[in-house]
Amino acid sequence: MINLNEEEYKSGRFRTVLEEFGIEEGFKDAEMEGANLLAQNEDESCIYLDDNKCSIHEDRPKVCRNFFCTSKNKQFAGMIKKIKEYKSGIKGCSLSESANSIAGK
Repeated sequence: MINLNEEEYKSGRFRTVLEEFGIEEGFKDAEMEGANLLAQNEDESCIYLDDNKCSIHEDRPKVCRNFFCTSKNKQFAGMIKKIKEYKSGIKGCSLSESANSIAGK
């Protein structure tokens, strides 16, 4: 799950899991309710993936900009697991190639 920061959430540039209910006035309330989470597809992939490439790469959320597939940071463990699962379905594809594909590179 991708947590939007306050600026990203309030900008309305990104689709969120609870967007049909509108934007919470207080960001702290939005965080507590999970309203600042980026929307996902049913398979939990990012809604902005288009043909396995990031369709908003130039304007992606900060957490996406800070993500590295080799990171040991616990906050990225779920994303790294998803990439490894994705990679296991692509014969002969390295982790960095999978990540670059997902990132739109």
